[in-house]
Amino acid sequence: MNGKKILHKTLSAALLMGFGASIPLLMSHQQLSDKELPQSQVAALAVVPEVPAEVKFADEVIRLNRADLRERMDREITAFTYSHQTTLLMIKRANRYFPIVEPILKECGVPDDLKYLMVIESNLSPTAKSPAGAAGLWQFMQATGREYGLEVNVNIDERYNVEKATRAACEYLKESYALYGDWMTVAASYNAGQSGISRRLEKQGVTRAMDLWLVEETSRYMFRILTAKLVLENPKTYGFVLRRSQLYPYIAPKEIITTTQQIDDLTAFARQHGVTVAQLKEENPWLREYTMNNKSGRTYHIRIPDVEALHYDPKEIKPHNPAWVVD
Repeated sequence: MNGKKILHKTLSAALLMGFGASIPLLMSHQQLSDKELPQSQVAALAVVPEVPAEVKFADEVIRLNRADLRERMDREITAFTYSHQTTLLMIKRANRYFPIVEPILKECGVPDDLKYLMVIESNLSPTAKSPAGAAGLWQFMQATGREYGLEVNVNIDERYNVEKATRAACEYLKESYALYGDWMTVAASYNAGQSGISRRLEKQGVTRAMDLWLVEETSRYMFRILTAKLVLENPKTYGFVLRRSQLYPYIAPKEIITTTQQIDDLTAFARQHGVTVAQLKEENPWLREYTMNNKSGRTYHIRIPDVEALHYDPKEIKPHNPAWVVD
């Protein structure tokens, strides 16, 4: 059996079984001629995705016709395309968290594309924590979180509060944009710090981060954001084929309780509202212990999960972006 037939049969079987994402660039077998397909001894060919000539990010066109830019972009597109587990989870989680984050970005006057910074910071895991101690979807360090108005202590950690952390991130991003006037430089500063980026811009005599000589982490960071945008806008182009039933739905809370009181026993509080403490903490990961201390009388909004909605029918899930699914 020749390579083309092997690839075609593998693709067909993968799609039928719901595993299309394991074969990057599904259309590639239609684009390659018999001469281009080798006599492969493996079940499928690894096809490298094309690097676009340019990417539009936050209303700015980033041209990739310079060798260093093109090759850095190529690395990240290849990594995203073949990191199946991580990329699949990003797409599934985006269906849950984009509907929460996008309206906040719009309200705060931050371009929608900056949500892809959040994507690569945390892989869209709301409880993500880095070895350095950064936490939440936006990966705030403790000191930075406090600087931008988040409460961070052993009892309450608002870095894990999706809405509050997003607003704090917007404040940082707008502050950086006022300083640089370039959104990709803003993104680089989110990774390397404003002082670090400003110092390098001055020392190297350039005005944007794309022209900087940077440590590898920050250099890759910008292109990972651009790649996240490309892949999440059209996963099928990069070989990721999902059904609506495979996405994670946004589940609105049953109610939101506003309180200025201390809660001495969150287990009893949860039971009082018809949920388990596990379900309460899943909905409010910023509650870090079994009590909620509030000696200062601050106002908190506690989301009570809808237990019935948690038992959803996967076939009824609504895709936030129709391009994410095939049905």
